[in-house]
This record gives sequence, C-alpha cells and structure tokens, in this order.
Amino acid sequence: MKILIKNGHIIDPANNIDDVLDVLVEDEKIKKVDKDITDTADKVIDASGKYVVPGLVDMHVHLREPGFEYKEDIVSGTKAAVMGGVTSVACMPNTKPVADNAAVVTYIKDRAKNYGYVNVFPIGTISKGMQGKELSEMGDLKEAGAVAVSDDGRPVSEPILMRRALQYAQMFNLPVISHCEDLSLADDGDINEGFMSTYLGLRGITRAAEEVQASRDILIAEATNTAVHIAHVSTRGTVDLVRQGKKRGVKVTCETAPHYFTLTEKAVDGFNTNAKMNPPLRTDDDVEAIIEGLLDGTIDAIITDHAPHHIDEKNCEFSLALNGIVGLETSLALGLTYLVKTNKLTLNELIALMSIKPARILNIDKGTLSVGADADITIFDINKEWVVNVNEFASKSKNSPYDGFKLYGKPEYVIVGGKIRVNNGILEER
Repeated sequence: MKILIKNGHIIDPANNIDDVLDVLVEDEKIKKVDKDITDTADKVIDASGKYVVPGLVDMHVHLREPGFEYKEDIVSGTKAAVMGGVTSVACMPNTKPVADNAAVVTYIKDRAKNYGYVNVFPIGTISKGMQGKELSEMGDLKEAGAVAVSDDGRPVSEPILMRRALQYAQMFNLPVISHCEDLSLADDGDINEGFMSTYLGLRGITRAAEEVQASRDILIAEATNTAVHIAHVSTRGTVDLVRQGKKRGVKVTCETAPHYFTLTEKAVDGFNTNAKMNPPLRTDDDVEAIIEGLLDGTIDAIITDHAPHHIDEKNCEFSLALNGIVGLETSLALGLTYLVKTNKLTLNELIALMSIKPARILNIDKGTLSVGADADITIFDINKEWVVNVNEFASKSKNSPYDGFKLYGKPEYVIVGGKIRVNNGILEER
C-alpha cells in the first residue's frame, strides 16, 4: 500500500527533524519526507495538528510465549504494543523453556513474523537455563536472531560468570542486559524498605540490593573494557553510579520505566498488588533522580518492562502476588503526560529515549524516519486526553496501577512495515 501522511509535525531525533512535513510510504519503506508531497497514494492520512514520530522501540518486554500463554502470547502482546505506538519490541528470555538455545529464538521469530503485529527481536539468556552457572551458546543465539543476552528476572550472582559473559558477548557484538539485584540483600522482600513497608507491615527491599549489583557490573565492565546495560534503574544511587561510570569512560548504558518516574511506594497503599514490581517503586527523591538522569543523558532509554500476569496471580495475599505490571499501552502517554506536558523533557528528547536510543543500544535498524528506512510510524495528538481503562487493553492481562488515570496522547495511527495496524485509534486485524 502507498500511504501519504500530510501536514504532520515530524519529530525525528535521529535526523534532527522538527518541522511540519509530509511523509510518503511505498513498498514498506519511507520514500519521501518533504514539504507538499503531491504523489498519488492508496491512503492519505491527514495529520494536521498531530505529531508524526518514528515507531517506538521497547527494548524490555515480556511476551510470555512459549510456556506462559495464559498470561500473554506473541499475538496479544504485539497487539498491546501497537496500540501503544510501539512498533518494535525486544522480548526477554524467561519463557518456558527459556530462550537459551537457537530453537526457542527461532520459534519466537517465526511466530512473530507469521502472527505478530510489530517487529519482535528475541533476547537470549546469559546462562544456560538462566541458572547462573554456565554461559549460554551466545554465537548460536546470535545466529538464530537474538539481539542481546540477559537473565532478566534473575541476577547473574557470580561475578566471575558476569565477567566471562561480558567478554564472550563482546565477541558477537551482543549487548549484555543486567538485572541488578543482590538476592541476599533483597531478602525476599515485598516493597521498598522505608515508610510504606513499616506502615503496611511488609518486608522491605533495601535500595542497596540494586545498587551493589549495579556497582559490581559497572566495575567489571570497566576492568574488562566491555559494555554493560543496566536494566530497570529505580534508585538515585544507581543513577549516580551510572553517571560516574560514564564520566570515567565506562561503556555503560541504562534504562528506566515510566512507573519509576510517575509513581512512588505510596501506590502500594491499601496492599495494591498491581503496584508490586521488581525493583519496587521507590520514593519522591528517587523519582526526582530518575527524571534528572533522563534530562542529563545518564539514562539512555525508556522501556516498559511489560510484565503481564493472570488476575489470580495478583488477586491474592500481597507477599504471594507476582511482581510486574503491563505497560505497553500506557508508556507513550505517561511520558507525554508526566515529562513533556510538565516541561521536564522536550518531545524530541522523549521520542529519542523511546526510539533511536534503544535501537542503537540493540544495534537494530529502527527508530528513524530516514528515507529508505522501514516504514514504522506512530501518529498522535499530544493534546488528546483519555482515561485508562484496563478492560479495554489488547493485552490478555490487566495488571496496571494506572487504571482510571487521565493521560494525554493515545496513538491514532500506527504503521508497521508499511502496513496500517492502528487506524484512527482502532486496531486493524491482520
């Protein structure tokens, strides 16, 4: 299909474009980005008063397939992604079986290609079986299509294994994504150690559980001159550690999620299991530090850590409830509402954090509106207000703490590989 997008305000950080222009899509690629394009097209989208941005890239998502399809699968997860304006996702390997071999990575890629709604990039494991004892066959994983390695959900507890992982992965140009958690310090806690844990009588998780491991991995990366990516940063201390590492020239990057700059431990009040996650929600000071890190370039990407769970896994005693929230359908709007509308970040900065920057960390050719690039495009009205209703989510799971929140900027059109997947706010079935 030949698609012409007219009069949209183009924000393309990769090419420093911030202007009202037209975009022509042809043969699944971006053909032209210019003023007053007059080519005929099969579909003309009037984007007047709307922003046109590269399709968002979420480098930290749990699609749950294979093995946990009752929570989410590749079809429902990619539907959720596209409804949130996300056109490329990197999915974590803690499936069943785990993605520690070429067969599972190939299965995910094939399922996504045949049935998915967005581009899916599998992430393989650091260790076999995610047991933290023996390195996975990273060369095989890379050849099968893995774009990074991680044992996300579990830390690599042994420092020597992390050292070997960083050195081995570098041979294949595979980013290593570290889940920073010292399990002994976390001590099977439920929420952030502080006022709310005392008030609710729940076991607290010290911020040191994250910071000690982050410090360790940054130091190992520095000692070996290798690169490491720190997942889901939640504390001021971790932000400072990454900032200091970057100043010393360490090849360290990191990410955070919208819940760490929009919510605090107060969201858990009333034993709200939909606000239970790992790392846990922290304090106002940590939220301030996360925003500072986004502003000064310490934090390189905004991800969702989309973690769907069945209602029975959340509607239970707090200490038994599983960690994680769904986030794909609210991430863009939370960034617009809490960062751009409050003048903390420019729209250009937000879109960079959600498109080209994560794409570059993963070494994938996404997150840009360059002529010749894949036609992955998101169109939204930043002033359009909407109310989150989890019952309307495309995701199978509804475990979101944002139900009932008023947000701005729901995607109205989303194009993936030259095909319209969201048309005037409505999902187009494959």
